[in-house]
Amino acid sequence: MAAEAAASQATTTPPYFWGDMPEEEYYASQGVRNTQSYFDTPNGKIFTQSFLPVDEKQPIKATVFMTHGYGSDSGWLFQKICINYATWGYAVFAADLLGHGRSDGIRCYLGDLNKVAATSLCFFKSVRFSEEYKHLPAFLFGESMGGLATMLMYFQSEPDTWTGLIFSAPLFVIPENMKPSKVHLFMYGLLFGFADTWAMMPDNKMVGKAIRDVEKLKIIASNPRRYTGKPRVGTMREIARQCEYVQNNFEKVSVGFLTVHGTADGVTCPSGSQMLYDKASSSDKTLKLYQGLYHSLIQGEPDEDANRVLADMREWIDERVSCNGIMVYLPFTCICFTGRIVHPIQTILFKFVELLYLMRYVVSLSLNNLNNVDRSVVRFPFLVTLNISQVYLMTCAWLASIGNHGRS
Repeated sequence: MAAEAAASQATTTPPYFWGDMPEEEYYASQGVRNTQSYFDTPNGKIFTQSFLPVDEKQPIKATVFMTHGYGSDSGWLFQKICINYATWGYAVFAADLLGHGRSDGIRCYLGDLNKVAATSLCFFKSVRFSEEYKHLPAFLFGESMGGLATMLMYFQSEPDTWTGLIFSAPLFVIPENMKPSKVHLFMYGLLFGFADTWAMMPDNKMVGKAIRDVEKLKIIASNPRRYTGKPRVGTMREIARQCEYVQNNFEKVSVGFLTVHGTADGVTCPSGSQMLYDKASSSDKTLKLYQGLYHSLIQGEPDEDANRVLADMREWIDERVSCNGIMVYLPFTCICFTGRIVHPIQTILFKFVELLYLMRYVVSLSLNNLNNVDRSVVRFPFLVTLNISQVYLMTCAWLASIGNHGRS
């Protein structure tokens, strides 16, 4: 009977979260190209995906490297985040963590989270420093426990590897009712590691505390690769240890970052995002708290709230990319116009354009302290004025180049 029930469920569950539509057709309908492959690392083989704008001629703004949460994978609803970023003009790369999805490893065993993070980082850096993408800004993105792994990746990376960090409900502080029992950990610890992979820790039904939209909860629960067993002893011990580690090292975060959290999150504490914001040494840091929202801000909230979170993410990353790219963009523009700087006035004009971009960045940072209404009132006329000024100055430079070519 049990076998018949399982077979019946297998026939009624669609192969993808969107239904039966073939993958290539679905991704094209969403405006993206998707590729899937396996990447060999010293710690095992991991499943990877890329999401790119469907138009191959569209310029890529930056690369974004995404990490999913505990028990999940990159191939179900999590990829909705990847798809959104790709439609904004970003090259997105995701990997199933060791022990998750289609990657190697004991299911949902995270006994050495540094190794788990390093394994995904191995793939991410191979793309980040490739000839195709090494000149672009690069961001790390982590959701839930993936946020904890992402922070460890940042700490393991060389300086200046990453342009910025994005966290969605990161697991930096475990809620009191979710913390592993110290008595349990002590008793299992007496077995000298033999119990590390045992799935014996209390299950606190995290999915129900993460998803507010009932229909989306059903879709997430139908993920055939989702881990549904009890947490493993070594996993809970390691998560508790690494949360304490990152809390003690938040001041080492010196790059710009965005962290978003729902105030009604029952899986990870919003105080973790607040602590990161308060302790980080970065001069460019943004914290967004959403009143009444649960843990899964994009996959599990009603579309209206999920789109609000996505809009804030898009605004944040677009601003950082436009500022970061100016040093590359200006010389490139000069070359496009002239092949070389042929007149001193062009240098002066482009310096003015650069100054305007820097002004845009400074004002954008200042506007982060305003509420949404005040920010929109100030930003619109300011950006219109800047854009008109930039177009005017760059047109003058182009005309100067034409004049010089006419005289040569």
